[in-house]
Amino acid sequence: MAGSDHRSSAGELTVGSDRGSFTAELAAGLPALVLLLLTGLTAVNAVTTRGGCLGAAREAALAASRGENGTATGTRYAPPGADVAVTVTGDRVTATVRVPVRTLGARLPRLTVSATAVAAVEPGAPAPRP
Repeated sequence: MAGSDHRSSAGELTVGSDRGSFTAELAAGLPALVLLLLTGLTAVNAVTTRGGCLGAAREAALAASRGENGTATGTRYAPPGADVAVTVTGDRVTATVRVPVRTLGARLPRLTVSATAVAAVEPGAPAPRP
């Protein structure tokens, strides 16, 4: 800063008390930046996983509404480690897919992401199989 610079008797420019301030600011701000980055990457991972759960739930509900094994179909399309549940209530099939998402911090708890899809039982199809 110009206000803290001084000229010595030989005409050399000397720096005042600002010496090392960038290092201190970097040391204070870097952990916050890393935390923000980890939070953003975890959010992207959770949204991507939710999209996979939604697709798997949709496929499971449609398969069960046609009389196929909805749980097996949903498991085939679901992200790894997912729990697929298919229920039949009257003329509706509901499929729910849940999967834990690992946060990028090893010591943080896992998030659970889920998606649900509903389909009508198709006329003339065999009895729905969850």
